[in-house]
Amino acid sequence: MLGAIGLILPTATGVLPWLTPLAAVGLAAIMVLAALFHITRREWPNVAFNLLLGALAGFVAYARYAVPLS
Repeated sequence: MLGAIGLILPTATGVLPWLTPLAAVGLAAIMVLAALFHITRREWPNVAFNLLLGALAGFVAYARYAVPLS
């Protein structure tokens, strides 16, 4: 929940918007680690879901870093 707030709030309010890509990188890292955890437990559907969420967070990080808001 706090990760989602970290993705939305800085850009929406304009207060410290550079925190949005950092929050997205943090969420992407957590999702990769969660996928590794699920691999060790052989929970394959969860691995795919974690990798999808990690890719989405990575896309947000790239988009916010490459195209900064003015």
